[in-house]
Amino acid sequence: MKFFCIADEDTVRGFRLAGVDGTAVGTPAEAADALRRAAGRPDLGIVIITDAVAGDIRTEVDALRMGQGTPLIVEVPGPEGPMPGRKTLREFVQEAVGIRIGQEEGA
Repeated sequence: MKFFCIADEDTVRGFRLAGVDGTAVGTPAEAADALRRAAGRPDLGIVIITDAVAGDIRTEVDALRMGQGTPLIVEVPGPEGPMPGRKTLREFVQEAVGIRIGQEEGA
């Protein structure tokens, strides 16, 4: 199972340093096309997409999540941080595990 990243150029570059291939996108049309191509690849198990890019193509992301079992779509914050009103990764982990991890942001 392989990972694949669809995001802005900086995020894709960072994931490439970790050995994850990806496609940098700059428009919703490019993002939708990249997601369609990724969904058609049987070797991909997880697609990592920034929340900003996913927000630009929310209909396509939700349709893929509801229509296919794989790839799993994982939304992560981009370089500018989580979108307003969204939980941080730390908050997701704390909620899932039930314990507080490290210091709170801004503390």
